[in-house]
Amino acid sequence: MKIGITCYPTYGGSGAVATELGIALAARGHEVHFITYQQPFRLPSFLPRVWFHEVDVGRYPLFEYPPYDLALAVRMHEVVRDHQLDILHCHYAIPHATSAWIAREMLREEHADVRLVTTLHGTDITIVGQERSFYTITRFSIEKSDSVTAVSNYLRDETYRAFGCVGCDVEVIPNFINPELYDRTRHHFPIPADITKGRKVLMHISNFRPVKRVRDVVRVFAGVNREVPAILVMVGDGPERVEAEAEARELGVAEHVLFLGKIEAIAPLLAGADLFLLTSDQESFGLSALEALASGVPVIGAHAGGLPEVVTDGETGFLFAVGDVQAMAAAGVQLLTDPAKWQRMSAAAAADARTRFSEDAVVAQYEALYERTMASAVRDQ
Repeated sequence: MKIGITCYPTYGGSGAVATELGIALAARGHEVHFITYQQPFRLPSFLPRVWFHEVDVGRYPLFEYPPYDLALAVRMHEVVRDHQLDILHCHYAIPHATSAWIAREMLREEHADVRLVTTLHGTDITIVGQERSFYTITRFSIEKSDSVTAVSNYLRDETYRAFGCVGCDVEVIPNFINPELYDRTRHHFPIPADITKGRKVLMHISNFRPVKRVRDVVRVFAGVNREVPAILVMVGDGPERVEAEAEARELGVAEHVLFLGKIEAIAPLLAGADLFLLTSDQESFGLSALEALASGVPVIGAHAGGLPEVVTDGETGFLFAVGDVQAMAAAGVQLLTDPAKWQRMSAAAAADARTRFSEDAVVAQYEALYERTMASAVRDQ
């Protein structure tokens, strides 16, 4: 098949999954075309059967805000027409699925067509899509898609609750990991020993948006550090980084907290972690938690959104009420001071991630979805 993929190419879970999906599809012999405003951050410079098509958003004095959604629709139309794509797979309903619908209508005027698959990742449904100014177009874009997927049962149910979407059937296809990439035995932890000094390593990876509650991450770490010498490695960047840095100073742990910024290769970092912290008040799935589990790193976090579908409470990690930093810290101390228990949980985490969320199994689900979507197109003719 010839598949076009549109995603946000910047640091974040949806872009990472979309890019890894495209790479895996190309390895299986499909032709993959990424259509977005810059090269996705996890896409190497060249791979066989993978193309990147940049969306050029022109600058015109009339527009205070250049219309990216229209420029994207035009570029989608061009790529589908020139490369005879079978599928446009949009990650996020708006603006991507909206632009794809426009592109498809343009193609139909030319007696051509393409099938539209939309994957819902989270904030397009739980935050942005429910804003009054976007609600109607979000629902329209979902219902006009030929197939719709969500990355968790939680997100599927939230989509039905918020939008009704009587004209769509949302299929759950979870995020996934490459088991070989997240095998901790294959990596050398890049942080020097003279920095860790034998301390336990706690880690957090995110885009530092308010929903991630990164101040809580620092508070949990401070509670652990009072009982167990540790360092906190914060990977990523975003609007709440300044708040997290301020919290570390206020709690007197700033010298033990490393802010590394945005890093693409996180598997080597996870290979040296002892605990992963994810204290978000809302997670549609929790890709960073899954990557940690696959690396044999138990997760301590909040029982919110789709995270309980990824972390098995008491077996691969511990989940508590949002904001209960004392309970999270106590669980961290308990686990870090019981090596046998940590080892059992680490092994269970890696095994569970590889069993339920392996790349081969999940990519095969997408292939089957594409085939059903194409088959429905034939029936509709």
